[in-house]
Amino acid sequence: MLTLLFSISTLLLLETSDPAWAQAPPSLAPSGPWDTFNYAPKSRTVYATSIRHTQSTVSGSENLLNGDNGSATLTGNDAWVTLDFGKEVGGLISMNFDSINSSSSSISLAFTESPMFISPTLSDDSSFPIATMNYDGVLSVPAPLSAGFWTQPAFALRGGFRFLTIASTGDDSPVTISNVSCAISFMPHVDDMTAYTGFFYAKDSDFEDSDFLTKLWYAGAYTVQTNTVPVNTGRQVPFESQGHWANNATLGVAGPIIVDGAKRDRAVWPGDMGIAVPTQFVSTFDLIPTRNALSTMFANINPQTGALPESGPPLSQLGSDTYHCWTLIGSYNYYLYSGDDEWLNTIWPNYTLAVSFIEGKVDNSGLLNVTGLRDWARQGGGGHNSEGNAILYKVLTTASALATYSNHTSLSLAYAANASSLKTTFNSAFWMPDVGMYRDNTSTTLAPQDANSFAVLFNVTLNDTQKDTISEGLERNWVEFGAVPPELPDTISPFISGFELQAHFVAGNDSRAFDLLHREWGYILYTNLSVQSTLVEGLTANGSLYYRYYQGYNDDAAYTSHSHGWSSGPTSALTFYVAGLTITAPQGREWSLAPHVGGPMNSTQAGFGTALGWFGVGWERGVGENALSLNVTTPEGTSGVFTVPKGVSGTVKVNRTAVAEDAREGQVVELQGGILQITIS
Repeated sequence: MLTLLFSISTLLLLETSDPAWAQAPPSLAPSGPWDTFNYAPKSRTVYATSIRHTQSTVSGSENLLNGDNGSATLTGNDAWVTLDFGKEVGGLISMNFDSINSSSSSISLAFTESPMFISPTLSDDSSFPIATMNYDGVLSVPAPLSAGFWTQPAFALRGGFRFLTIASTGDDSPVTISNVSCAISFMPHVDDMTAYTGFFYAKDSDFEDSDFLTKLWYAGAYTVQTNTVPVNTGRQVPFESQGHWANNATLGVAGPIIVDGAKRDRAVWPGDMGIAVPTQFVSTFDLIPTRNALSTMFANINPQTGALPESGPPLSQLGSDTYHCWTLIGSYNYYLYSGDDEWLNTIWPNYTLAVSFIEGKVDNSGLLNVTGLRDWARQGGGGHNSEGNAILYKVLTTASALATYSNHTSLSLAYAANASSLKTTFNSAFWMPDVGMYRDNTSTTLAPQDANSFAVLFNVTLNDTQKDTISEGLERNWVEFGAVPPELPDTISPFISGFELQAHFVAGNDSRAFDLLHREWGYILYTNLSVQSTLVEGLTANGSLYYRYYQGYNDDAAYTSHSHGWSSGPTSALTFYVAGLTITAPQGREWSLAPHVGGPMNSTQAGFGTALGWFGVGWERGVGENALSLNVTTPEGTSGVFTVPKGVSGTVKVNRTAVAEDAREGQVVELQGGILQITIS
C-alpha cells in the first residue's frame, strides 16, 4: 500500500498587512523525491551555471560560474562571453570591475530567454515587436568605468532571461570582471522561494522522460512565481524608444502583484489569471498578488457604466468583454481559494455593477452581443459569439455562488435563472448536431477551440454525449506540436490548450488529455528553442517562436515570452484531475475526490494547503484489474464526495468499512474530513 507522509513544517512568512486568512497560512508540503524538480532558486542571489559562448579574446570565463571568486578578462571590442543561468531567472545584474586599464573602456549587457537570440549587440525584444528583431538593443555601461562594485540600474531591470552576454565595447584595453550575479526580483515578499505549500509526483510510463509530468507541474509553478513581481517594475508605457527598455512603471494599487509574463508584458491581464491563479493555488498558495491584481482592476472600473479594463496599468487597455468577464471569474476563484470575506465585501458594489454591465449586453436574442472585441488574440470574436457567451455563463454561475456566500439570496437566484436561460439559448443558437461541436457565431460553421473547450469545462453542454463529441472534434485540430485553434490559424496557444486539456478530462477522455500533454507541453518543456524551466507564451503550428507573427507581433520571434503564466494549465489540471483532489467551497470546507486513473501512471501523489489545513491524496492501482487504493488527508470538520473513477469497480471501503457494494464508474460516496484509507476491489 502506498503511504504518504504529511508533515507540518515552518509557516510561510507574510506581511502583517495581509488579510486575516493569510496570517495563518497552510503548512508546507511534505518533502519527497518531487523536491528534486523544484525550479525555484534556493537563494535570492544566483550565478551562472555554465558558459554558453566565449570569444578567444576572453580569458578566465569559467571563473564567473557559481559564485567563484576568480575573475575574467575581456580584451578588445570584439570580446564577449555569454553566461547561462541554467533556467529562467530575472532581476538586477551586479559585478565587480577589478581592473580597468583605459578611460575609454566600456561594456554592454545583452539579455535573452531563448538561445536563438544570443548576441553581443542585441537583447531579445521586450518593449515593442519589430520585424528586424532589434528593438531593445543592449544595456550600455559607458566609459569611464569605475573600479569596484557595479549594479544594473533599477529602471533597466530584465524580468525574464536565461542568457546574459557581457561584451567589451571600448578600445583594445582589457577589462577584468568578477562576481557576476543576478539579484532575483520576483516573489519579493518570500524569503524561501522553494517553500511550496503543494506538490505533485507521478511516473509517466508513456513518455521518454518518466519524470515529465512532475517536471511539468513544477515548471508551471515556477512560471507563475516569475510572474509575481514588485508593484513598481512594470513595462513603461509609452514604450521606450528603440534601443532601450524600462521596467519601472507602477502596476496597480499594491504589491506584490501577478502579471502575465516575466519578460513582458509585465502587466495585469485577467484572462491569463484564469490559468495562472489555479496554478498559484495548488503550488504556493501565494494569493496576495492575486488579491492585489483584482483590486487593481476594480479600482479602474468605469463608475458610470461598470466596464472593467482589459488590462492593468500602465497598459490600461479598454474594450474587452471577455477580459471584463475574466476579472469577475477571477474574483470567484480568489474567494474560493481564500475565503477572504473582507475583500469580497469591499469589492461587492463594483462587482455587481460590473455583472450588470455585461448582462446589459444581452439583447433580445437572449445572447450576449460582444462589442468589446479585444481578446486573447483570436479572430472573429464580435456579435453573438459562442466564446463570449460561454464565458458569460461562467460569470453568472460563479456570481450566483458569490451572492450566496454574501447572503444575497435573491440576487443569487436571479443570476442562476439568467444562467439557466443563457444555457438553453446557447445550445439552440450554436450547437451543430451534424458536426458534434459548437460554432463560433450564428453565421458560421467554424468550430473554435476556445468556445468548445469552455462549453465542456463550464458545463454549458446539455449531456455527456455532447462532451464526448466535442472532445473528439477538438482532436481534429491537432498537429505534431499541439492544438491549432481554427479561430487563430497557424498558432499553438498553450493558454486555450490549457482549457482544452481540462475539457478532455471532464469529458472522461483521459488518453486524449495525456496525448495533448505529451504532444504540446512535451515539446514546450524540452525544446532547445526555449528555457526548459518555464513555459512559453505560444508557438506557430510548426513549433517555431513566431507566435502571433501576423496578429500583432510584427514577425518578431524575439518578442515571444518564455515564461507566461497562462501556459501553466497542466499544473492545476494534474492536481485537480489526475490526482483528483479539488475544493468546491471556500477554503475547502467542501471538496471533491475524483481521480483519473486511466493515464500512463500506476500511482500519483499530490497535495495542497488552504487556511483550513492540508489536503493530500495518494492513489495506486491495485493488483486486481479494477482495484484501486487511496490515502486521503483533509481537514477535520470538512466534508467531501468521492467519485468512483472510470475503469474501477467493486466494493468501496473507507477505513476498512464497506460503504458501497458493487460500485461502478461515476458512483458517489459521501465522506467526512480526516485521515482516510479508501479501497476498491
